[in-house]
Amino acid sequence: MSHLSADRSPAQPPGRGSVDALISQARRLKGQVDAVRRETEDDASDPQGRWERALCDLALHQLTDLDEHLAQLRDGPPPVPAPPQEPAAADAGTAPPTGSLLSRVGSAEWNLLTDEAGWSGDLYRILGRDPASPALTLDELPSLVLEADRPRLTSMVTDCLVDARPVDGEFRIVRPDGAVRTVHMMGEPVLDADGGTASMWAVLRDVSELRRSQSAVRETRDSLQHHRHRARTERRLAAEPQEAEPREAVPPAWRGPLRLPRGGSPALDLAAGHLPAGPGTRIGADWYDVLELPDGDTLLSVGGLTGHGPGVTSDTAMVLGAVRGMATAGAAPAPLLSWLGRLLDTTAQPALGSALCCRYRPKARTLVWARAGHPAPLLFRAGTGRVLDAPDGAPLGTAPGTAYGQAEETLEPGDVLLLHTGALLPPDTGATPADRLPGLAARFGAARSARDCLRVLAEEFGAGERDDDAYVLVARVTP
Repeated sequence: MSHLSADRSPAQPPGRGSVDALISQARRLKGQVDAVRRETEDDASDPQGRWERALCDLALHQLTDLDEHLAQLRDGPPPVPAPPQEPAAADAGTAPPTGSLLSRVGSAEWNLLTDEAGWSGDLYRILGRDPASPALTLDELPSLVLEADRPRLTSMVTDCLVDARPVDGEFRIVRPDGAVRTVHMMGEPVLDADGGTASMWAVLRDVSELRRSQSAVRETRDSLQHHRHRARTERRLAAEPQEAEPREAVPPAWRGPLRLPRGGSPALDLAAGHLPAGPGTRIGADWYDVLELPDGDTLLSVGGLTGHGPGVTSDTAMVLGAVRGMATAGAAPAPLLSWLGRLLDTTAQPALGSALCCRYRPKARTLVWARAGHPAPLLFRAGTGRVLDAPDGAPLGTAPGTAYGQAEETLEPGDVLLLHTGALLPPDTGATPADRLPGLAARFGAARSARDCLRVLAEEFGAGERDDDAYVLVARVTP
């Protein structure tokens, strides 16, 4: 990376001919992608069409920004503008042009010897600052950053200044108008003749619209996958004889993030997902559920009954309703499971099953939980993961009147709690989820949301011929 200082004249830009040729190629490619976009059917009810249009829109936005960036490369960086005659606060706070995902690139240099800072005019616009105001020093820069992202910025700058590492990362800023934007920063230390760090140089760009467009692609892809899975489910159900009304009996394949009914700022960031079984397997009767309780606690539960097909899902609906009702009435997890076992024993066709019931108390940040023949939850904290100590718990329906043990765990902001139904791995791997899941701790620690954790799980366990559907529920403790 070449070091371009914001407070001195830039080097000569590259040859105009070669860059103009690249600009022409980018514009031709943009026209071709636009033609493909117009050929895509504009049918809001078609999940595949929505996904294809989202991909085309993302490609068009990126090609538009490539065109603008090549033009900036050809012309060179603009100088810092002179202080305007009229107040510039309104212009400084103006959002990036509509349709642009990256806006222009701003540059900055911070001199460690003189504690001076120099910003380009584009950086003032990106950060929403008045060009007449002085550039912020490295010590002052975090004041623009969202509080949750300040440690990330501090770590990047420290690594650059102390260990001479390149800077490459993203953080969110709050502009003067209150808008939150995502900024990508790349930079390097500038060394003096003795090899010490004399200054730090960086380029920054606003990637907010790019991240939103990428999110739209992911969401339409998830919708398409859900649509295809539902179609496979209906085909499987149609092949199962002597069963009536199958669709109403299938538990919903929820997609995260989950929102608690009362809205506001929930104490947990939640996401849940479904990892389908291999082709040819029948529909099982597993579930996961989240419920905000009247006293402000949150119920988290996963479980399942033995058997397959639409018939057993009616029992699952009964069990899920019973769990919700007893938790709403104030039952703690351990007695709730005891009563649930008695309920299953009194059905016309007694069933066997497993369940994990957790009650999160946000005021004390405590998790109270019990299990009945189900895998224990996993806790991820500070780059490590572990299975929580499991209280005694026989499967549901095996022994009427079973008394279950109950455990309590104090959680901390940033903790990630993982509940799952157990069938994450194909049977021929010889490993259990408890063997594999703790190894994801570092990736969970780097995740910024429960939904990001869910993506990690999908990448790690999404492929493979598992014998049964798997469901995962991720809860991240918010500050």
